[in-house]
Amino acid sequence: MIKQSLIMLLFLGLFTACQSEAPKTTATDETNKTEQTAETRGKTETAETTPSKRYELGDAVADFKLKNVDGNMVSLADYPEAKGFVVIFTCNHCPFSIAYEDRIIALDKKYKELGYPVIAINPNDPEVNEDDSYPKMQERAKEKGFSFPYLFDEGQNVFPLFGATKTPHCFLLNKEGDALKLVYKGAFDDSKEAEEVSKTFLADALEALLKNEAPSPNSTLAFGCSIKTNDKSKIAE
Repeated sequence: MIKQSLIMLLFLGLFTACQSEAPKTTATDETNKTEQTAETRGKTETAETTPSKRYELGDAVADFKLKNVDGNMVSLADYPEAKGFVVIFTCNHCPFSIAYEDRIIALDKKYKELGYPVIAINPNDPEVNEDDSYPKMQERAKEKGFSFPYLFDEGQNVFPLFGATKTPHCFLLNKEGDALKLVYKGAFDDSKEAEEVSKTFLADALEALLKNEAPSPNSTLAFGCSIKTNDKSKIAE
């Protein structure tokens, strides 16, 4: 009888010890778990809004469709006979963009006849600078007599893919088979002032393509105004 009592007491002691060692979930634990989940979700959402890949030289560039100043939607597929494209990110208000307008018009008129039309895109958020609004784009295109489409990157989804950081910022695409490959990126030329230009980077790259040669240099440092956005994750570092 005494032996049975001792066994019972020993069993109760072991059970009580196991209970006291079991981990407990507290309100603090649940709060921490919720905060960690929210933090992880926030990081995921940020990553999804940042381009996972920006075009590098030699990459195939995907088509896009943006609203032109005439109200029509424009895509690269609308130019089936083109040998390539001169994509230039520019805007209304930037002094550098304004300084290049006549040069862009002249380049478009020359090279679109040779298969390389200009596609101008305004990448700026008009909430940051109202001078870059769509109605102001329409006014500017009419005033200057733009010979090329002037598209609005509403939502700012296109310029981050190219890694554009300035206005103006130039990207030359060349058709290779069914793909459009990025073959030059950077500055239009080497001076904001037309009379001081000594190197015509973009025109030289186009001339190289017309000779079936690779542009050299194929990359230069773009200069001008920074692209205006409230989402700094869209700007290439």
